[in-house]
Amino acid sequence: MKITLPDGSQKEFSDNTTLSEIAVSIGARLGKESIAAVVDDRLVDLDIVPVNDSQVRFVTFDDPEGKDIFRHSASHVMAQAVKRLFPGTELAIGPSIKDGFYYDFEFPDTITEEDLPRIEEEMNRIVSQKIPYTREELPRDDAIKMFKDLGEAYKVELIEEIDDETVSIYRQDDFVDMCRGPHVPDTGYIKSFALLSLAGAYWRGDEKNKMLQRIYGTAYPKKKTLKEHLNRLEEAKKRDHRRLGRELDLFSIVEEAGPGFVIYHPKGALVRTILEDFEKAEHLKRGYDIVVGPQLLKLDLWKKSGHFENYRENMYFTEVEDIQYGIKPMNCLAHMLIYKSRIRSYRDLPIRYFELGTVYRHEKSGVLHGLFRLRGFTQDDAHILCTPDQLNSEIRGVISLVIDVMGVFGFEYEFEVSTRPEKSIGTEEDWEKATSALLEALEDEDLPYTVNQGDGAFYGPKIDVKLKDAIGRMWQCATIQCDFALPERFDLHFVGKDGARHRPIMLHRVILGSIDRFLGVLIEHYAGAFPVWLSPVQVKVLTITDKSANYAESVAGTLKKQGFRVETDLRNEKIGYKIREARLEKIPYMLIIGEKEAVSGAVSVRHREDGDRGVVSLDSFIDSVRDEIVLPTL
Repeated sequence: MKITLPDGSQKEFSDNTTLSEIAVSIGARLGKESIAAVVDDRLVDLDIVPVNDSQVRFVTFDDPEGKDIFRHSASHVMAQAVKRLFPGTELAIGPSIKDGFYYDFEFPDTITEEDLPRIEEEMNRIVSQKIPYTREELPRDDAIKMFKDLGEAYKVELIEEIDDETVSIYRQDDFVDMCRGPHVPDTGYIKSFALLSLAGAYWRGDEKNKMLQRIYGTAYPKKKTLKEHLNRLEEAKKRDHRRLGRELDLFSIVEEAGPGFVIYHPKGALVRTILEDFEKAEHLKRGYDIVVGPQLLKLDLWKKSGHFENYRENMYFTEVEDIQYGIKPMNCLAHMLIYKSRIRSYRDLPIRYFELGTVYRHEKSGVLHGLFRLRGFTQDDAHILCTPDQLNSEIRGVISLVIDVMGVFGFEYEFEVSTRPEKSIGTEEDWEKATSALLEALEDEDLPYTVNQGDGAFYGPKIDVKLKDAIGRMWQCATIQCDFALPERFDLHFVGKDGARHRPIMLHRVILGSIDRFLGVLIEHYAGAFPVWLSPVQVKVLTITDKSANYAESVAGTLKKQGFRVETDLRNEKIGYKIREARLEKIPYMLIIGEKEAVSGAVSVRHREDGDRGVVSLDSFIDSVRDEIVLPTL
């Protein structure tokens, strides 16, 4: 048989050669690192023998599908260990996830975090045995009978929903699981793993179903990369915005008020206000008009827009005087009504409406996560209505704004284009035009991108901007959505040069996205130590003794008049204790005031990161940091 490799080269092999043997013949390293293969666009195990001339690409851990295969194989090792240690446990599902895997179990008796080391120990035994993963295909009815006999009710339920005549299963010694595969050749490949946590999980994510126990883990081919990942997780714990939000007195989310709703304390509200002021200034400079829409709109409008049909499971509804209303999950409807309030000419376009609009979305309590996933949040939402000729320049203008703003915060970023989902509105022709417009703008800006098939908004394709934070995690914040459908549904038009009515195109876009979520990302990105311009307190004045209190208050007063955000600590406490407290509060600058400073009209400057900066006059300090305290301008 003839095998064609990704570089176009071809090699001939005897008809009974397995993919594993082919990989070894190409190169010892490829043979060692390959864990699966793609044969004529089909992902398969390495023990497969190609039956015809084929195109083959070998998959290693470094490939996206390789990570999924490796970690899903690790989940099978964990499940086998659990079944050995806890007889009578029922298996639910065990997929790979970003950076790891999990498996849901129904245990005869509840297990605890203290049981995880035992499971890891048994997993190590299974790995050392190098047990092969063996694929079998059974008739559907035979698979149902087998899992019924094994007492695996959850597997039976899953198989009964499958329409295929056959079901694939994988065995590894005494363990069997329903699985599409592929898997690594044997358990010995799973050399480095760790079980991370234990959580509750409803079967199929439905709170009406039984609560199962979910074990999370991660796995890597090398101990070094596992250790690096665990160090990142430890660093992420230190940066957890929920903990820092509490310690820095920024916000709270309390059961008494309701899950998914954030309460901003003075310092957190100030940081958020600073972000919003920065955004307003930059949008006004770029020709946006600030608008404000209502929180409730009649249900008929949400039906007209398609939200009721395509998005209602995420919406809240209410009734006022026998009229039904939808609480807005998005801001676009009011912006279109503003556009429709009078006749528009081509000379008026583009029109750019900007709103810091608070929206509400129905989220299940199980997915709520601090500021990252809320039921009520504020978006820096804008809608641009433009002519077809203006579309390219408007998309590129938004991209430019995103790049400029992310530079202020020090984020690296990547672009991803999402195409038409199955649940959507609008014609195929309009979707093709909208998608082409987004792709063309990125290409005109010479920006690399990936394509995420079928993950667009229901009304149009989108560009998502993924940010990389200080410890390498990716966050989706900014988005640009191109919409031909809603202007059609709301009969938006403008009068063209020819005097006829024409349809505008609408761009939905956010830069930071949810202000609340972005604030959570910033807290973790900076580990709570905001840049000086964004810090709720920029300077703290600390006294060594009561004798310098009057001068300290005078220093604070002068700084406030110069636009600094200042606090004083005049308590009768040791100065070392005061400094430690101020550093824990992540305050950028501490000014130490003793008798010498009071006499000379100076201040002793300490920075939260590099410590003592020496004694200078107050004017010199103000001049040296003046540029740091003001809002950045782009």
